[in-house]
Amino acid sequence: MTASHTTPPGAGDCCIGIEIGGTKLQLVVGTAAGQIVERRRFAVDRDGAAAGIRAQIAHALPELMQSRRPGAVGVGYGGPVDHRTGTIVKSYHVAGWNGFPLGAWLAEIAGVPVFVENDANVAALGEAIHGAGRGLNPVFYVTLGSGVGGGLVADGSIYHGFPPGEAEIGHLRLDRTGRTPEECCSGWSVDRSIRAAVATAPDSPLAALVAAGPGPEARHLAPALAAGDPVARGVLDAAAEDIAVTLSHVVHLFHPEAIVIGGGLSLLGEPLRAAVAGQLTRFVMDAFQPGPRVVLAALREDAVPVGAVTLAARRLLES
Repeated sequence: MTASHTTPPGAGDCCIGIEIGGTKLQLVVGTAAGQIVERRRFAVDRDGAAAGIRAQIAHALPELMQSRRPGAVGVGYGGPVDHRTGTIVKSYHVAGWNGFPLGAWLAEIAGVPVFVENDANVAALGEAIHGAGRGLNPVFYVTLGSGVGGGLVADGSIYHGFPPGEAEIGHLRLDRTGRTPEECCSGWSVDRSIRAAVATAPDSPLAALVAAGPGPEARHLAPALAAGDPVARGVLDAAAEDIAVTLSHVVHLFHPEAIVIGGGLSLLGEPLRAAVAGQLTRFVMDAFQPGPRVVLAALREDAVPVGAVTLAARRLLES
C-alpha cells in the first residue's frame, strides 16, 4: 500500500473516489475542482478475489474518513455495472464480483451516498471536465490497460445506453472470427506481440531490454523506439492500427470532438498517440475527415479516481 497527503480541504467540501481495477485499487479524497488531497493505493491480489479487495476497502475507507466528512463516495469499477442500483453486473478480471451490491455495501461502511459507475465512464468524465478533453464536446475516452474500455461524455454528462449499457469498446468484434480489441490492443496483448517479435529478432534492442527485464514487456517499447529499433516500431504500428480500427467505429457512431487515450499503455506517450492518430484517418469516412483530435490523458493514472470524485460531487448536487 502507498499513501500520500497534501493540505486537506475543509470538512464537508470533499468526496471520496474509489478505483477498483484489475491490477490496482485506489481510494482518494478529492475536491469538486479535481484536486486529490489524500490517497491510499493497493496492488490487487487476484488470488484473494473480490473478497480480498473488499477487505482492503473495508479497512482503508474508515481510516481515510477519520479526519474527513465527505459528502459522498464515487466508484469506478473495472467492468459492467448497473449504475442505477450500484450493482456489479460482471467481472472479466477478478472473480467474485458478479451480482454484488457494491453501492449498498459501501454505503453501510461510509454512511454517505454512494454512486457506482464503470471505470472508463468515470475516467471519461474526469478527462472531459478536468483533463485533456476540457472545453471539447463530445469526448470519448479509451483505456488501454489490463483490459480495453471506453466512455463517452456528451454535454458534460456520461452517456448511458439501456442498462447495463456502457461503451464496452473492448468487446467489439473486429472481424468474423470474433477478434476483440482486448485481444489485440490491451497491455497484455502487446506484451504477447513483443515476445513473439523478439523471438524472431533476438539481436534487436527490444530483445535486449526484454531479456534484461522480463514482464511486462510493453514498458520496454518506449526506450527501444527512442533507440530507433525497427522491431519496436513494427510492434507499435501493428497495435496502433488495431486501436485505430477500433476507434473508427466510435467516430462513425458518435463523432466525438476528441478521443482521449488513457490506461497503462498510454504511458508510451507521443509515439503511441501519433501512430494512432495517423492510422485513424485511413478508416474514417471522407465526410468526417480529418477526424477528431487524438490526445493523451492529461490525468494519466488519476483519471479514474478524479472522475470518481467528480461523479460523487455532481450527483450529490443533483440529489
